[in-house]
Amino acid sequence: MINYNNKVFRPISNTENGETTDETVFTYKQHGNLLSAEYSGGKIRFGHLIGLVDENGNIEMRYHQVNRQGELMTGICHSKPERLASGKIRLHETWEWTSGDRSKGESIIEEQ
Repeated sequence: MINYNNKVFRPISNTENGETTDETVFTYKQHGNLLSAEYSGGKIRFGHLIGLVDENGNIEMRYHQVNRQGELMTGICHSKPERLASGKIRLHETWEWTSGDRSKGESIIEEQ
C-alpha cells in the first residue's frame, strides 16, 4: 500500500468544469487505509476530503469545499496512482460533482 501521509500535491491538469488549479495545494494525512486531506488555493477557499486507500494505492474518496463565490460544493473521486521516475506520486483522478450541475471530469495531481 502506498503511504500518502504528509505528502503535498498540486494539480497539473483539470477539466474545465473543475475548481482546482495549479494554485490549489492538497496536504494528505493517512492512518492505516484511512486518508484525509485539507486543501485551498486558486478558486477554492477551503476544502476537505476523506477516503479509503486499497492495497494498490487507489483512493476512493468524498470531498467538500467552499469556493471563492461562497458556494458549498461536494463530490466523489477515484484516484489511481502512478509512480514517477523521480519516486514522486502522480494521481490520475476521475470525479463527479454531487452538487451543482452534477457533471463529471478528470484531473491529475502530482506530489511536490
